[in-house]
Amino acid sequence: QVQFVESGGGLVRPGGSLRLSCVASGITFSTYTMGWYRQAPGKQRELVARMTASGIHYYGDSVQGRFTISRDNDKNTVFLQMNTLKPEDTADYYCNTAPTPRNFWGRGTQVTVSS
Repeated sequence: QVQFVESGGGLVRPGGSLRLSCVASGITFSTYTMGWYRQAPGKQRELVARMTASGIHYYGDSVQGRFTISRDNDKNTVFLQMNTLKPEDTADYYCNTAPTPRNFWGRGTQVTVSS
């Protein structure tokens, strides 16, 4: 059974940082491109960062230079370091395979950027 468990969200002021974590199970984690997605209120879910099995990473234009994705294949975990956060980064964040996500989604972790 595929499972994604996200954590690390919270309330942060503009310019602050957060580090998100996601533990995956039920997949051969090391062979998959993993991604971080986010869904802001009233908007569609979007892919903001992904990292291939070989370690190549890609970022959406809105987060390029501020977010860094990494992974620990031994722990089936993918991370998202978010720096210089902006109010428009406020969203629920999810991990999943990328660029084609599995049909199953975890509960996500909420990130709120506000002064």
